[in-house]
Amino acid sequence: MKLLRVGAKGAEKPAILANDGTYRDLSSIVPDLAGEALTPAGLAKIAAADPSKLPVLDAASRIGPCVGNVGKFICIGLNYADHAAETGAEPPKEPILFMKATSAIIGPNDTVILPKNTLKPDWEVELGVIIGKEARYISEAEAFDHVAGYCVINDLSERHFQIERGGQWTKGKSSDTFGPIGPWLVTKDEVADPQNLGMWLEVDGHRYQNGSSKTMIFGVAHLVSYISQFMSLQPGDVISTGTPPGVGMGQKPTPIWLKPGQTMRLGVEGLGEQQQKTVAYSA
Repeated sequence: MKLLRVGAKGAEKPAILANDGTYRDLSSIVPDLAGEALTPAGLAKIAAADPSKLPVLDAASRIGPCVGNVGKFICIGLNYADHAAETGAEPPKEPILFMKATSAIIGPNDTVILPKNTLKPDWEVELGVIIGKEARYISEAEAFDHVAGYCVINDLSERHFQIERGGQWTKGKSSDTFGPIGPWLVTKDEVADPQNLGMWLEVDGHRYQNGSSKTMIFGVAHLVSYISQFMSLQPGDVISTGTPPGVGMGQKPTPIWLKPGQTMRLGVEGLGEQQQKTVAYSA
């Protein structure tokens, strides 16, 4: 299933992408694509519904973040061997975990606001993993039992804040609008192998990132199991699993940073596409 949330910010309705390409309103089935709706029982309830009998939502409506009320937004740093190489970093021996503020989350095509005092804003296409069952101290063999599905994420970053201003990476990752997710939550049954998905990102029509999840250092099963050793994972938590090479910071001979008035397009194979315009911060 391809699930999405449609409508104005704060008033999104849960929906399913029907075979005829229409958005069908799931409000009579689940209150939102969040929490219990993402558990195995919740997804089974959605799967049992006949989309052809559900109301059609306006196809021109805004698509919101594909998960509502996200509890934790967990990110993995330097998780692609070829991306680590482009940054000159040693591949990590264990996953690098950091948190991204949930207030950064926006819809897949919403406007990205470059933060006040920004110097080095950057892009990162990533594979998102959406938790569907509580996970605590689980093994890799159990990991996929706890996954609801996958989505596209743009893990936007402000490299000056992240790298040059001390402390943890979180402050370089958490500016408002720095977490577009969606358009769809694609349930795990539709993704045969999350470790073999093409990924790409363009800025103003120029393709900078063109990679594959196959170059992940730590795969999805390992990450879900690993994170569960340090914190419990709940339905609706989102894990952003790292980015392939081609970020602005890695451009040679000179890094390239986002500017107001640009357009980013990005996608992950089978999970849909995003498009965001950038604007400068204004009070």
